[in-house]
Amino acid sequence: MAQMADVLIRGGRIIDPGRGLDAVSDLLVLDGRIAELRPEITLPENFRKVIEIDATDKLVSPGFLDLHTHLREPGREEEETIASGTAAALAGGFTSIVCMPDTDPPIDSPAAVEFIRLQADRANHCNVHVLANVSKAGKGEELAEIGQLVEAGAVGFSDATQPIQNANLMRRALEYCLMFDRPIFNVPDVQELSGSGIMHEGMTSMLLGLPGIPAAAETVMVGRDIILSELTGGKIHLQNLSVAESVELLRRAKSRNALVTADICPQHFTLTDESLRSFESNLKVRPPLRSANDVTACIGGLQDGTIDCIVSGHSPLAIEKKMQELDQAPFGMVGLETVLPLVITELIRPGHLSWLDALAKLTCNPARVLGSDRGSLEPGAIADITIVDPEAAWQIDAGNFVSLSRNTPFHGKSVYGKVEKVFVQGELRFNSTERRTMDV
Repeated sequence: MAQMADVLIRGGRIIDPGRGLDAVSDLLVLDGRIAELRPEITLPENFRKVIEIDATDKLVSPGFLDLHTHLREPGREEEETIASGTAAALAGGFTSIVCMPDTDPPIDSPAAVEFIRLQADRANHCNVHVLANVSKAGKGEELAEIGQLVEAGAVGFSDATQPIQNANLMRRALEYCLMFDRPIFNVPDVQELSGSGIMHEGMTSMLLGLPGIPAAAETVMVGRDIILSELTGGKIHLQNLSVAESVELLRRAKSRNALVTADICPQHFTLTDESLRSFESNLKVRPPLRSANDVTACIGGLQDGTIDCIVSGHSPLAIEKKMQELDQAPFGMVGLETVLPLVITELIRPGHLSWLDALAKLTCNPARVLGSDRGSLEPGAIADITIVDPEAAWQIDAGNFVSLSRNTPFHGKSVYGKVEKVFVQGELRFNSTERRTMDV
């Protein structure tokens, strides 16, 4: 249960990437905001009651912000609800998430935006930002009512897993969203090229006899979106980069100061298409797992800042759907509760990223994409805080997920790093010793 109190977090390693801060310090939270941050804070004897938390050997970070979460409600509540999804987000260290608009009905009306926001408020877990559809019903044929959706609270626009295929529609959407300073999120995938593919097109797909999805399906769309962003001055956020050529195209665009940002899911810096030799359906994701060369290039893009953010890509699916043959099983995996340990295990501990750089991709960078005031521990900021035990060694157990779904290929993987406590607006919303955030 949430606990509202003023809090003094003592002796933690404070990492605030937005300010380049990495130091052992105390942190005081008063009235839901960061009040003070310095070594050995001493409170007056007559000061109001403050709960003290010993964070020795722990990391204290701004709360994580996920730019890519599928909450399924309304329409597919057997796979996830807003309550269960936001509870899973807390368990993963996320104090804010972005809800994708592929619900049923889709989020293409002010009423649909307001429904998500009201349900999130009722759940009282993490902050939920809503992406609305770029096109009506997400069909890519006619622009949605962008202005009305902004008034209802939409922070950006996307057609979720459906790429915006029509280049003219994308151009007009960018011009329209420019009026409201809202980004468009797009999955770079030319469907005429990806077709009915199941996995990355390459030697492994040929050996396994499985239809492939070529790298060009992604890179052609990345190139188009960059050009349209530069043409219009509109903001595009590229979702789920996975291909070396995409990273290079984005790198060049950023050297020209293009208003294009991008994210990546953990599976695309940890796994390769070779994994599909097992024919495990939980490895069927979109974009597909790529080659070892692509994985190396994606890590390079994270290192030099070409890829701005790391996201969960949380796509919960009912177990009976994933138990089908590989060609019949839907794409997707859950991710909210495994992002942090995979980042620590696969990026930080091998030395690919520093703690400052890695946490920037989970905090201040996604906040900047949204134009959000979250993602900082600066005095006066809203107290969204995640406390992590960086050395905790454990095995991922899908059976212990807070999410309603279990579709992960990382079950049984040995990892490091566990979320211990999460504060949202100064309230303790998750405590690992209690194991549950609420009855979901």
